[in-house]
Amino acid sequence: MFHSLYLEAFADTQKDSRKIEREAFERSLMLLKSAQSRGPASREAIEAIHYVNRLWTRLMEDLASEGNGLPDELRASLISVGIWVLRRTDDIRLGKVSDFSALIDVTRSISKGLEAELPC
Repeated sequence: MFHSLYLEAFADTQKDSRKIEREAFERSLMLLKSAQSRGPASREAIEAIHYVNRLWTRLMEDLASEGNGLPDELRASLISVGIWVLRRTDDIRLGKVSDFSALIDVTRSISKGLEAELPC
């Protein structure tokens, strides 16, 4: 009985975490789309870059921690994506790149992946 309650609570915690992550990526997507329409020198671009950098920095810290339960290969892949995202936002900030499309595509893909049901 206690075992099933524990598993149920653990599954709810995973779903709650996944929901929070999905909401963070949805907000990121909204900000990036706004930045794309307003341009790389806009207030919207600054806000989007700041938010995306904070999100990915926090995610990479979590992915690198020993307590993260994801498989090592997936963690490494997501950290690689995070490094690319941080480089891309830096390139936009420095005026080397003006297009947010690639960031939007990556963010959309991750958000959709987080919508998938967790296995029970």
